[in-house]
Amino acid sequence: MSTITLDKLKTIKTLNNISESGLNVFNKDSFSVDNNSENPDAIVVRSFNMHAMEFGNQLKAIARAGAGVNNIPVDKCTEEGIVVFNTPGANANAVKEMVLTTLIASSRNLFAGVAWTKTLDGEGEQIPKLVEAGKKQFVGKEIKGKTLGVIGLGAIGALVANDALDLDMDVIGFDPFISVDTAWNLSRKVQRAMTIEQLFANADYITVHVPLTDGTRGMFNQATFSIMKPDVHILNFSRGDLVNETDMEAALESGKVGKYITDFPNEHVLKMKNVVPIPHLGASTKESEENCAIMAARQVKDFLETGNVKNSVNFPNASLPYTGKRRVATFHQNVPNMVGQITQTISSYHLNIADMVNRSRGDYAYTMIDIDNEVNGDIIPQLEEKIKQIEGIVTTRII
Repeated sequence: MSTITLDKLKTIKTLNNISESGLNVFNKDSFSVDNNSENPDAIVVRSFNMHAMEFGNQLKAIARAGAGVNNIPVDKCTEEGIVVFNTPGANANAVKEMVLTTLIASSRNLFAGVAWTKTLDGEGEQIPKLVEAGKKQFVGKEIKGKTLGVIGLGAIGALVANDALDLDMDVIGFDPFISVDTAWNLSRKVQRAMTIEQLFANADYITVHVPLTDGTRGMFNQATFSIMKPDVHILNFSRGDLVNETDMEAALESGKVGKYITDFPNEHVLKMKNVVPIPHLGASTKESEENCAIMAARQVKDFLETGNVKNSVNFPNASLPYTGKRRVATFHQNVPNMVGQITQTISSYHLNIADMVNRSRGDYAYTMIDIDNEVNGDIIPQLEEKIKQIEGIVTTRII
């Protein structure tokens, strides 16, 4: 358990090159970006592997400038009361553009055609004739009128689905956990698959945009390939382990899968036929990196200054308008009477509660309470200590 007061300059540490646009979010009168700090208030990270790191007792937040958090020990952070943010949607347009680019290019055999054309170097004046004679081996097919199956209709999947409609494709989507916000942004022309098997059976192209979990690992396998149309193209810009690579190799050899476009090449994948290996470029644009950095920085800044939580992978999202009054922010076990004990402790100091919010997520909950009175600075350490002594409290801050 830790007790922290934020009446000091807050230290931010970065573990990768973070866009200057993001770092500029941290105003210099309240924050210091110090990459040599051994005990920062927050860390902003991209792909750096943090699993072996020891955390200082002042660390309150980690922000991943991207969507995946596999490089962060989330369970450890939760146990220590460290909020972990990610930036869903900040790189969505970049990934969407890459999906649509490779969908069209692979359908027209563009990558193989370009690679073949480069082998003609040195043929001199014969190149035009050789091109005309050889181009027939790269005849492709148009995507207009074909059916695209989109698995996962989050920030990226919804953009892909909508833009594919504009390219005159038929689109069928599957997402049993679609959010209300995404549903509002999704075109009504996107057909809803009631089961994933329905999508597999009807799609000419399939793109997947779901996280890697025990339930999604190896979701593309011999059994699911058997449901699909012959010559189906599969695009994977989510996680390599969503695909059983042994089964994919067999499906490519038989022609059941016509093309496998993946952002996650490895030795096995590179040896397969009809694979388009992309060197993990899905979100690699200048704009995407800036968007992710700015979003991550803003979430950290807001949390450190107000306690508000948005886009956390381990804390419940919770927000209260910040009025400048003293705010008690506690992360604690999700057990009965916890909020009652916190408010009773606050009341014992003759302090009135102006507003509060309590949100839970699994075994933990997060509570913010605004105090109506002017609070004598001498009381703050005492109040923090009293709250910390409540069984089940993980962290306490008075902002």
